[in-house]
Amino acid sequence: MKKFNSFLLKAGVVALIVSAIAYYGNETRFLEASSHREAPLISNDPLADNTDLYAFRSPDDTNTVTIIANYVPLQLPSGGPNYASFGENIRYEVHIKNKTTTAGDDITYRFTFKQVNEDPTTFFNIRLGKQNLKTTYLCERSVGGGAFTTILTDGVVPPPNIGPRSIDSSGIGLGKSYDALMKAAILTATSGEKIYCGPSDDPFFVDLGGIFDLGQTRATNGPLDGVACKNIHAIAIKIPISFLQKDGKAVTAAKNILDGDYVIGVWASASRQQVTTLGALGAKPATSGNWVQVSRLGMPLTNEAVIPIGGKDEWNYRTPYNENPNTLPFTNPELGLYMDDSQFGGAVPALKSLRIQRASKTVLGNVDFGNTKDGLFVLYGHPATTGTALDTAIFGKILLQRGNPRSADLLPIFFTGVPNLAPYQLATGKTPGNPLSAGKPFINNFLPTLGDMLRLNMSTPITSRTSAAFSSEGIIAAAVSGLTDPLYNTTTTIQFIPNMDGFPNGRRLEDDVTRIELQAVSGVALAAVGLWYDDWVIGQSPLTPKLLAVLGYTTGVENNDKAFTNSFPFVAAPHSGFGACGGYTPPKTRLMTALRDPNDNGGGIGIGAPELMMAQNFPNPFSNSTTVRFHLVTSGRVTLDIYDIDGKLITNILNESKIPGDYEVKYNANSLPSGYYFAAASLNGRLIQTMKISCSK
Repeated sequence: MKKFNSFLLKAGVVALIVSAIAYYGNETRFLEASSHREAPLISNDPLADNTDLYAFRSPDDTNTVTIIANYVPLQLPSGGPNYASFGENIRYEVHIKNKTTTAGDDITYRFTFKQVNEDPTTFFNIRLGKQNLKTTYLCERSVGGGAFTTILTDGVVPPPNIGPRSIDSSGIGLGKSYDALMKAAILTATSGEKIYCGPSDDPFFVDLGGIFDLGQTRATNGPLDGVACKNIHAIAIKIPISFLQKDGKAVTAAKNILDGDYVIGVWASASRQQVTTLGALGAKPATSGNWVQVSRLGMPLTNEAVIPIGGKDEWNYRTPYNENPNTLPFTNPELGLYMDDSQFGGAVPALKSLRIQRASKTVLGNVDFGNTKDGLFVLYGHPATTGTALDTAIFGKILLQRGNPRSADLLPIFFTGVPNLAPYQLATGKTPGNPLSAGKPFINNFLPTLGDMLRLNMSTPITSRTSAAFSSEGIIAAAVSGLTDPLYNTTTTIQFIPNMDGFPNGRRLEDDVTRIELQAVSGVALAAVGLWYDDWVIGQSPLTPKLLAVLGYTTGVENNDKAFTNSFPFVAAPHSGFGACGGYTPPKTRLMTALRDPNDNGGGIGIGAPELMMAQNFPNPFSNSTTVRFHLVTSGRVTLDIYDIDGKLITNILNESKIPGDYEVKYNANSLPSGYYFAAASLNGRLIQTMKISCSK
C-alpha cells in the first residue's frame, strides 16, 4: 500500500458497523480485560470464570474453524505450590448456534475434569516424574439438542510450566520439554475434532492499570500490558466447517465469501451444582443438586463494561436465548459521554481524540448520535429505507429507536450480527451524504437470534498472519482498504479485502479488541458506512481532522507479550515460573551467569552506587530500530545484551572498553519478532542493570 493508505490502515479508518463493538453501559465502570473477574460472584470462583473467547478459520487448515474458550484468569507463573488448573465438579461448555429456526444450541461441547495426587507425600507439584495434581478430562457432545455422547475420554491436561527442573530434567522432573507436553496433549476425538485443554499464555493484551485509573490508557506515558506474564487455561477445539455449517456443507460449496448460510454464533459457559457440602478430615467437598450456569462469555467486554453492576450476576446466569433487555444498555454507551464535548468530553484525557458525531451530515438532514438523542430514528418509516435493513418491515423497529442513538450500529453487533444490506455496506460507491444508497459489501455475520454471541462467517477467507496486510485492527483495517485502496475502492462488487476475517467477524488471537471497540464507540463504524464526522463538508474529503484523530487513537498496548504459534492450538505456551516472568531466568544463559557477582561468594548482586546506568530506550515500543543510552561512572568494559522474555540471549549490541561519560547505541531490530525483551547492561562481566523493552511490528 502507499504510505498514506498504510497510515490509515495502522490507524484503523472507518470501522464499519461490524467493528462497532460498543460495550459501555450506563454504569460507572471502565473497560477491563475481557471477562477477567467481571462480576461480583464469579470473581470469587476463578476456576469457573470465563476470561476470553475466540473463533476463527484455522490458518493451518482453512477447512476447519478453531474455537478457544479460556478460563481461570490472571495466573502467576510462579504461583505455587498449588498451581491453578481446571476445576472438578464444573461443567465447561462451548455452545454453537447455526440455525434461527431452533430454540437453543445446535451443537454443544461439554468438558468435565478430574484430578489425582500421584505422590501425596511431597509438597512439590512435580517430583520424580509424578504430578500433583494430575488433571484429565472427558469431552461430550450434543447435536441438535439431543443427548450428550462421549467423544473423548482420558484427555490429558499438561501440568503448569513450573520450571526447568520440574519439566525438562530427567529423573527428578518429567524429562520432556514443555512444547512436547503441549503437543502430546493435542488429541483427536472419535468424531474427528482436534482438542487441546491446558495452560497457555493469556492471549489478551490491554493496559489494565491505566484503564482502571479512570480511563487513563497511558499510550504516550509508559503503557503496560496488565495481563503480560499471566497464564490462563484454554479449551481449544478445531472443528471441520462441514460439521458446523447448518446443512453439513463444506466451505467449498459457499455461494460467495459472504454466504449467510455459513454464519455461526459461539458462546462459552461454566456451570456448578447447586449444593456443595464440606467433608470432614480433609475429604473433598461433595456436590449435588441441579446444575446452574455461573459464568458465560460471547462478545468480549459485554459483562465488564455494558452490564450494570446490579445485573452482572444475573447476566452470567442467563443465556443468549433468554436475555434480559433491561440490562443491555448498548444504545447509550456511558463512555460516549466522555467523547462528547457537550457532556463530559475532556474528563478522561486519554480519550480526547475520540469524539461522537453530533451533526453528521446526510441528504436527509443532520444526524445526532449523542447519548439520548435520536440518531437515525429520523429515518423511521421513511420511504428511502425501503429494502434496507432499516425498513420497518425488516429490522427498522429494532435498529431505529427514539432516544437510543446507537441502536443502529452497536446493538446489531452484539445481538444479531451485521447483514449485507444498506446501510451496513462501505461508503465506497455510495452517493455522498446518503448512507442508505448501495455500497461495497464487506461483512455478513448476520444471525438474528437476539442474543450475545461471537458471530463468525466461515465462508470469509483468512488473511495470512505473515502477510504485510495483516492487521490487529480486524474489520476496521478491512474498511480502511475498502475505502482508500484502488484495488478495492473502484467497484462495489464483493471482493476479499484483507482482514475481513478479523474481529468482530469472529475473533482472532491477534485482534486488538480494546482499541477497535473504543474507536467504534467513537463512531468509526458510522463513518465507514458514510455517516461522516461533523467537520465534513459535502463534496470534500471525509478524512477530516476529527476522523483522523479518531483513526490515530491507540491504547499503547497493541500486541501480545508472546508470539502465537502457527499451528493448533495457536496459543503460546504458558510462562514459566522460572523464566523472566517468574522473576528468574533459566540456567545456561549468559544472563543467568551475569547475575552472579564474582566478588560475592554468596552469588548475590552487590549493592552500591551505580557505576553504569541505562536510560529508557527510545523509541519504546519500537519496530525497526531503537537507541539505548547509558551513563558510565568508571572506566571498564561495557556489555549490552538483548534477551527474550524467557531469558534466552538474542544478540550482543555492545562489548567495548569505555571511559566515563554518556553514550548511546543504536540497535537494528529488523529481524526481531514483536514482543517484550530485556536489555542487560554489564560492567567488567558483572550485571548492573536490566530494562524491559518492547518491539511492535
